[in-house]
Amino acid sequence: MRIENSFNPVRGVGEKTERKLWEAGVRHWEEFDGSVVGQTLADRIESFIDTAQDRLDRGAYDFFAECVPANSHWRLFENAGSEACYLDIETTGLSRERNVVTTVSLYQNGTAETLVRGDDLTADRLAARLDSVPLLVTFNGRRFDVPFLEYNFDLDLTLPHMDLYSACRTVGLTGGLSDVEHTLGIERDRPDISGRDAVRLWHEYERGSESALETLVEYNQADTINLEPIATEVTTRLDETIFRDAHSTTD
Repeated sequence: MRIENSFNPVRGVGEKTERKLWEAGVRHWEEFDGSVVGQTLADRIESFIDTAQDRLDRGAYDFFAECVPANSHWRLFENAGSEACYLDIETTGLSRERNVVTTVSLYQNGTAETLVRGDDLTADRLAARLDSVPLLVTFNGRRFDVPFLEYNFDLDLTLPHMDLYSACRTVGLTGGLSDVEHTLGIERDRPDISGRDAVRLWHEYERGSESALETLVEYNQADTINLEPIATEVTTRLDETIFRDAHSTTD
């Protein structure tokens, strides 16, 4: 599914109306002719399509962060392609008011990068790195990573965001990140490292251990890189459940 298959950003278009459009053969913005819904709603849809297509053509994905329901941001996954940015952070604890971000790993276009506190992890660097990202992909990032970054670096990260924590549950994949990895057969080089170990490694680095930082970075990057195959599997399942099921009723 691509965002061009979606009509639910329009006020008045819920799940039933969107499915009605799909089942009537209106499965893409280009196929909309206003015949399936009433005139008022048709006008809203046409207005949305005009604006949305313009934003999509210009790569202004922040527009979709505002109008697309949060649980539907995954529909931008195919549009984003390799430009989707996978993100995971490590911190010294669970409270964004009392603890700090130690490392931020980003994986995009097949390349992993880790920003480190006290080195290149700054508000300006983060803002520049995430500017124009078409889709942010995290695991539990809506409740943890993004609020932590916004509080610690005074950022406003308004961009399309696919949170795999909730998306996984929608398709029956439960538990934490390591549980989902295990279910999908995704392996790690360091399966014995945990979030608690990440805090310990950071403190060892503060005491002078460069090898501790290397291990922490490897762990943080593995968290980030492994989000890609999970996102691919989850969006495939969501597509089959939500979009392709509607196709099968008319094919």
